[in-house]
Amino acid sequence: MIAAPAHLFRLGRAAFVFAREGVFGLVDPAVLPVPARPVLRLAHLLERPSSGAAETRLSSALTQLGPSYVKLGQFLATRPDVVGVALARDLERLQDRMSPFPQEEAQAAVAASIGRPLDSLFASFGPPVAAASIAQVHRAEVATAAGRRTVAVKILRPGVERRFYADLRSFTLVAGYAESFSAEARRLRLVEVVDTLRRSVALEMDFRMEAAAASEMAENTRADPDFRVPAVDWDRTSKEVLTLEWIDATPLSDRRGLLAKGFDLRQIAKALIQTFLRQALRDGFFHADMHPGNLFVDDEGRLVAVDFGIMGRLGVKERLFLAEILHGFITRDYYSVARVHFEAGYVPPYHSVDSFAQAVRAIGEPIHSRTAEEISMARLLTLLFEVTGLFDMRTRPELLLLQKTMVVVEGVARALDPKLDMWSTSAPVVREWLTRHLGPAGKLEGAALGAAEVGRLIAQTPALLARGAQLIGQLDDVTRDGLVLSPQTIADINKADVRRRWAAAALWVIAALLLWLVLSR
Repeated sequence: MIAAPAHLFRLGRAAFVFAREGVFGLVDPAVLPVPARPVLRLAHLLERPSSGAAETRLSSALTQLGPSYVKLGQFLATRPDVVGVALARDLERLQDRMSPFPQEEAQAAVAASIGRPLDSLFASFGPPVAAASIAQVHRAEVATAAGRRTVAVKILRPGVERRFYADLRSFTLVAGYAESFSAEARRLRLVEVVDTLRRSVALEMDFRMEAAAASEMAENTRADPDFRVPAVDWDRTSKEVLTLEWIDATPLSDRRGLLAKGFDLRQIAKALIQTFLRQALRDGFFHADMHPGNLFVDDEGRLVAVDFGIMGRLGVKERLFLAEILHGFITRDYYSVARVHFEAGYVPPYHSVDSFAQAVRAIGEPIHSRTAEEISMARLLTLLFEVTGLFDMRTRPELLLLQKTMVVVEGVARALDPKLDMWSTSAPVVREWLTRHLGPAGKLEGAALGAAEVGRLIAQTPALLARGAQLIGQLDDVTRDGLVLSPQTIADINKADVRRRWAAAALWVIAALLLWLVLSR
């Protein structure tokens, strides 16, 4: 417990900032244990009179506490199930901007991480052009046989990893205490929330993982005509340094600049929505931080994304679930929307599909009476997840991340084209995916995957039988070496041996039947 005083100091500082900024004023005393309520009253005495509006207090406090707390806030913004919808919206306002660290430190960090002198890596190395909590970015040039090419060099802040893990240990301590005293904290699984944040930050601070994410997304989208990813310079990339192709493009937030270059903003908005849906449905791997600062438009009119530190993944089951939900709302087939929730196992079977379909209809019907520019798919998913809570649907973090990303993407698209019709824009992508996976080609692919699974089962069966025989032989050896078993025990072992042989035979028969069924589909 040597580190306990350090934890207490860090947590005490955080508590003071929270109290001063009025964060504790957002807490309902009724949810706290009785011994903690006087502490809450004391915290109110420390609140400064000029503390901000209630909806911005938490984000203001987290910004003052530094990088670890900013990351915690950004992570909790994706978990409205933990902090509530209102606080999640407040946390979305967090700006991850920090003062840059010195140029000399940056250059030394690059050389040390890659293991080569800076002048052998780059022909020139400029000052920082952007700085955030984890890293900062420099513009540099690389000498090639054809001349010089410009690159963006992202460098991990010196010492930031040690600071993050120290703060995360403090977060774990608080979460553990909360679960000890609060049933609500146990329901929200706060320790698990902090552990998920720990894994997320570990991936985000290893730039080799970000490089791999950029490379995977580039491979997934290489045939897409309206989206591209900067190329990774693997020779100048390490755990602490990421080097990418420099993007000479217009920021998506620069509406005037886009118009000056003659771009069709409505087409860009449509491409953004369809790009995101293709990533989520077709690839199951989507950029989960698609705010305007991470999106550009190149001279050919293609969207270009940067910053691949936060990515989302969806399995085939989740993608089918999402596509059928969107298709069900588009076609007003609410029973299908309800059914896929039950088939996916997201809603417990003791609930009624018909009752759930009725709740879904209550969400969907008002949408179809509105004009195109009033329809929000992000709002639709938000309402749907709120309703599923009434039917005991467990939190699905991957779907929450998707929903939060869709809120951002839709907001960016609507800023470009306020009259964007979300249904007609998304329908081609959704229908294409459903046709591909539920049509004849999808069924053939499913049959092939089923046959492969059966093949693996059959291939493993001899090994399973061999291990069973070996176990029986070991029992025989033990008996011969002097361990005396009762006649009843020996009879039971013999019966079990007979049952094993019958079970093995039955397994072979079942495997053969499964293989026949799959191949005859």
